[in-house]
Amino acid sequence: MKNILVTIEFEDQSDVLMEKATEIAAKYGAKVWLVHVAAPEPDFVGYGTGPQYIRDTLAQDLREEHRILQKYADEMKNNGVEAEGLLVQGSTVETIITESEKLNIDMIVIGHHKRSFLYHLFMTGTDESLIEQSNIPVLTIPLN
Repeated sequence: MKNILVTIEFEDQSDVLMEKATEIAAKYGAKVWLVHVAAPEPDFVGYGTGPQYIRDTLAQDLREEHRILQKYADEMKNNGVEAEGLLVQGSTVETIITESEKLNIDMIVIGHHKRSFLYHLFMTGTDESLIEQSNIPVLTIPLN
């Protein structure tokens, strides 16, 4: 196993995901790609970006997300694991699959949230969609 892609959502339990990914990567000598999929550009989904202050806020949010990804990558490097952070805009599942193929990923690591019956009745989680659509093995880590 040479490349592991870890999906990051910037939530309180991301540290659990990071610990497991670091453990797995260290065991196999693999490189970790930390990927956060940001919302697509408004123009891409059929909406204008609006006034300049909206564009500035979106840009500031993306810079902060990139800074956090770099912090996570630096923490992994300090633990002896080669890591890089990628911030990509797009549709979540499709973007993860596309990036996985580009990077020759051997395994995808994603957090799993327990959801209620009503949630499953009306929605499908990213982790479930990724498992269904990916040809790459997906490791789900329980987060709650």
